[in-house]
Amino acid sequence: MYIDAHARAQVGAGEPDLQVLRMKAAAAPVSAEFERRTILKVSWRLLPLVIVSYLIAYIDRTNIAFAALTMNEDVGLSSFVYGLGAGIFFIGYALFEVPSNIVLERVGARRWIARIMFSWGIVSGMMALTTGPASFLVLRFLLGVAEAGFFPGIIYYLSGWFPAAYRARVISALFIAVPASNAIASVISGAILEMDGILGLHGWQWVFILEAMPAVLLAFVVLRHMTDRPGEAAWLSAEERAWLEGTLRAERAQIERHAGALTLWQALTDRRVLALSAIYLFSVTASYGINFFLPQIIKQLGHSNFVTGALTAIPYTVGVVGLLLWGQSSDRRNERRWHLIVALALSAGGFAALALAGASYWALVAMSVVAVGIYGSRPSFWPMPSMFLTGAAAATGIALINSLGNIGGYIGPFIVGWLRQSSGGFDIALYFLAACASLSAIVTYLTTRSFATRK
Repeated sequence: MYIDAHARAQVGAGEPDLQVLRMKAAAAPVSAEFERRTILKVSWRLLPLVIVSYLIAYIDRTNIAFAALTMNEDVGLSSFVYGLGAGIFFIGYALFEVPSNIVLERVGARRWIARIMFSWGIVSGMMALTTGPASFLVLRFLLGVAEAGFFPGIIYYLSGWFPAAYRARVISALFIAVPASNAIASVISGAILEMDGILGLHGWQWVFILEAMPAVLLAFVVLRHMTDRPGEAAWLSAEERAWLEGTLRAERAQIERHAGALTLWQALTDRRVLALSAIYLFSVTASYGINFFLPQIIKQLGHSNFVTGALTAIPYTVGVVGLLLWGQSSDRRNERRWHLIVALALSAGGFAALALAGASYWALVAMSVVAVGIYGSRPSFWPMPSMFLTGAAAATGIALINSLGNIGGYIGPFIVGWLRQSSGGFDIALYFLAACASLSAIVTYLTTRSFATRK
């Protein structure tokens, strides 16, 4: 049934007192239609803005993969220096993740995420000023500093809006931005590179300038339209706000009864947080190790920059399928651990197949398998922290997992660049990425049995 109508009578005419409704919501069931309608309303209000914001973030951190097709030669970047610069973004990112999420938890997501987006948009556009190895490395590091806290802030923000039963699907929707951004950027960046010489700028400079503008503009949209928490959502009815807050509060209380309420500092040393950090570290090493070099691998087929971009988009488009299927299956079966293990093992096999495929169109098939596995792992991984973390501990723990994990974004491109330069090809580097994905699956199997079961 709907939330008890007596709540209205207890506070007189007009809009019901929200505190009374919260108490009723925690005790009284609601109809499936009421729940569905409320979650749908929240989803349509929040997810499009969040997904587009993350899509732009991912484009701006990875667009050097296409800029490199002409930039490396123009400014004198070797494969080693390029890999170092691709990865150094994550050093700046990792250093400021936890402080950023602590600030977000205190000042609210709306203002802090808008600030992050404006900052990274400016620095991303400044990448067009690259003149050599030194400026390339400095600007990539500063881009990481500017974007730090965005993704863990979004994960923490969504956990404050969606009950546990919906989180894998919500994270699937969020992560659509990753393969979508790679697919979109592949096509758009390939086309922008053809602007070489317009207004005296190189094509790669136009890539940075044009693809930075949406982040700056969208920062003002976030500031205006994002709502910090359900209790402030004027676009929900009082009953909907009360049910949502009551449900989330009851889930937090249940987690704290089963797992204990950790402090902010305890979250930083909790073994479950560190285990998830290790899993994510190996997975991210594999993911970014291929992202920054895939256009160069596809370029070996001998096509133009534009066709290379279109072909590179294919695996990421296929990856969306894996992302959606894994998220729906994980929520429907109330299971995270084995969904994560299978996805990571699939990506490991894809990397090995990619090494065997060489410069052939079979590489696109192998990379599609990698994309399904990598992106399919995310919706079963990211609900795990909120299975034992709440409040400020959740903000800190999620940030630490992402921070330590994203060091893999430095390790992957760095080692792939070094192995490619020293061996003259990508084969050894791809086997290294397969080993990283395999290690991620093994660590998941060994460490998550005790907490990756929903209560």
